[in-house]
Order: sequence, then C-alpha cells, then structure tokens
Amino acid sequence: MTPNGFALLATIVLLGPMLYFLVTSLTFLLRPFSDPVVTWLLRGLFNVHFLLVGGTCGVAALAFLLASRPLVAAGIGTVAALAVAARRWFLVRIDAALRVRDAGDATALRRLRRLHWGGMAYNAAQFLAVTASVSRIFPTGV
Repeated sequence: MTPNGFALLATIVLLGPMLYFLVTSLTFLLRPFSDPVVTWLLRGLFNVHFLLVGGTCGVAALAFLLASRPLVAAGIGTVAALAVAARRWFLVRIDAALRVRDAGDATALRRLRRLHWGGMAYNAAQFLAVTASVSRIFPTGV
C-alpha cells in the first residue's frame, strides 16, 4: 500500500467513531436522563468516543507524516488535541451534573440534555470538517 493509500485508509477509519457517535447519540434523545443507567451509558459513550477519536486521529496524523503531508498531519493532530481536551471538558461537566441530579436538583436534567446536544453538535462539526476536507486532502485520488 502506498503512503497516500494508507493516509486515505486512516482518514476513513477516523470517520468511523464520529459516524458511530452521530448515530448512537440520537438514541439518547428518546430516553429520560433521570434514569441512572441511561446517564451511565451516555457518559460511557462520550468517554469512549473521545478516546477513539483521539487515538484514530493520532494514527491518521502519523499516516500523513509518512505520506510527507505535514500540514494535513498538523490539522489531524489538532483534531486529536481537541478530542482530548473535549473529553475532559465534557466528562467533568457530565459528572458535576450527575452529582447535582442525584442530590435532587431538577435543573440538572436540562444541563445534561444541553451537554448531550452540545456533544452531538461538536461531533457533527468534526465529522463535517473531516468529510469536507477529504476532497482537498486527496484532490487527484490515491
């Protein structure tokens, strides 16, 4: 496989966790966040999603470095760094909202729902940015 082919494969694999999160996060719109099992699953989904995006971005950045595309590698590396930072940001806020919810504050459910929507929007923006840049990264094919 050529270095450009490996870079394309890494880009496609990078889109996998993002697409999975887009689909699975929608199911949480149908469940109440007052249920501890639902929020436990939601927190786990956010945790694993950001770990996968960070890891696959790291592999993709390495693939682009091997393909002598340092500018693209820097862009993908930025997505990886944002995923690491977003993971911490979201999990800290989800945990805080869960503690407040368990203490009896009803407004915590709205905060959890906003975090959920925010996570979906963040992921959709990432997915669209990576998808839209594929034609610019590989203008002549592989």
